[in-house]
Amino acid sequence: MKKIVIVGGGFGGINLAKKLAGSHALEVTLVDRNNYNFFPPLLYQVSTAFIELSSISYPFRKMFQGSHNINFHLGSLIKVYPGDNTIETDNGILSYDYLVLGMGTETNFFGNKNVMEHAFPMKNIDEAIALRNHILINMEKADRTSDAKEQDKLRTIVIAGGGATGVEIAGMLAGMGSDIIAKDYPRLNKNGGKIYLIDGSPVLLGPMSTKAQQEAYKVLKGLGVKIILNTLVKDYQNGVVTLSDGQAIETHSLIWASGVVAREVPGLPEAAISRGRRIIVDGYNKVEGTENIFAIGDQCLQTADAKYPNGHPQLAQIAIQQGTLLGTNFRNMIKGLPIKPFTYHDKGSMAIIAKHKAVVDLPKGFIKGYFAWLTWLLIHVVPIAGFRNKIKLSFSWFWSFLSNDPTLRLIIRPDKREQTAESSDETKSSTQL
Repeated sequence: MKKIVIVGGGFGGINLAKKLAGSHALEVTLVDRNNYNFFPPLLYQVSTAFIELSSISYPFRKMFQGSHNINFHLGSLIKVYPGDNTIETDNGILSYDYLVLGMGTETNFFGNKNVMEHAFPMKNIDEAIALRNHILINMEKADRTSDAKEQDKLRTIVIAGGGATGVEIAGMLAGMGSDIIAKDYPRLNKNGGKIYLIDGSPVLLGPMSTKAQQEAYKVLKGLGVKIILNTLVKDYQNGVVTLSDGQAIETHSLIWASGVVAREVPGLPEAAISRGRRIIVDGYNKVEGTENIFAIGDQCLQTADAKYPNGHPQLAQIAIQQGTLLGTNFRNMIKGLPIKPFTYHDKGSMAIIAKHKAVVDLPKGFIKGYFAWLTWLLIHVVPIAGFRNKIKLSFSWFWSFLSNDPTLRLIIRPDKREQTAESSDETKSSTQL
C-alpha cells in the first residue's frame, strides 16, 4: 500500500481524504493539531453567540469511522524532510510516499506587534470563543460602570478589514446590538457605543461585484455602522486604535480581519515559496522542485490555470475542488491511468450582511436581499459535516432569526492551569496547523 500523509483537515484535506477513503491500495494519514474539522465561514456567528460551536465542528475520527484505510494523527507540523520522505510533528515522525499540504492560512498582522498582541483575530474556534467571551465580559463591565466615557469605550468595537468576514461580523454585531441591548442590559443607553468598519481599499467586499459592494455599504450604513475606507489601522495600544489618516478611536475591542498569510512549512525548497508564503505548484498541485509533495487550497499558488495566471483567490471552493481532483488523480496514478490538471470552476461568491440581507455574485448574474439571504443559508448548510450538525444549525438559525434573541450568551473560560499547559505545549512547535 502507498502511504499518503495529508497535513491539514480543512476544506481541501477533508475532501481529499473522503475521495481516498475505501481504497485498498492507499494508506492515508490525516494530520491536524485539532481532533475536529470546523467550518470557518461561520466562525463569526460563533464569536457573536449566534450559533453553537458544536454546530460547525465534527470529530475526524467519527467522520472516518468505517474507512479502514484512513488514520488520524493529532499533531502540529514541525518540519518536512523531502530527502527522507518523512515529516516531523510534535507527536512523532511519519513517513510517506506522497505528502499533501493543506494547512491553509493564518492571520497576517503585517508586522504590527501591538495589533498582534491586543487585537482579536478570528481564524479558528479558540479565537472565536475568546472574542465571544471578550465581548460579553465588556458588556458586563459596561453595565457596572457609572463612567459614561468608559462605558462607551467598552461598547465600541473596531473591525479592521472590509472583506466578507469584516462585513459579516459588522452586520451581525449591529443587528444583535439593536435587538438585544435593551433586553439584556436595560440600564444601558441603547444608543451608546459604535461599530467601526475600517478598510484600506475604496470599497467593501473588494473581490465581489460593484453591485455587491454598493449593497453592503448601503445596508451597513443603514444599521449605523461607521464605515471608513481608504484608511488603514496603524496601531493599537492603551485602548486607542490609530488610523493612517490620524484619527484615533477609543475602544477595548479591535477585531482583526485584515489579511492572511499561508502557514509556514520548514524544509521545503526556498524556490517553492512565493508571495504571502504561498507554495508554488504546477497544474497538478505538485510542489515546485519536488517529486512527491503536493499542496492544495489557500496554501498553494497555482498559475497554470489559464483563467488565473496570477494564481487563484483563496476561497473554500478552490480548496474543495483541488482536494477532490487530487484524490481522483491519486487513484488514477496507482492504476496507471492518466491524470488531469486542475481547472477552477467558479460557482460564484456571496456574503451575508444582516438579517434578510445578503449579496450573491453568480457567473451569470447578481442577486441581493431576502432571496440571496436564503441562498446563503442553504449553501452554508450543505457542506457542514454530519447530518446532526445540519439539523442543529438549521434549528439554531431558525430560532435565532425568528426570536432575534439567541440563548447562547454564555461566558465560558478555560481553567488557567489548562491554558498554561496548552501554551507550554504550543511553544514546542514552530508551525501550527
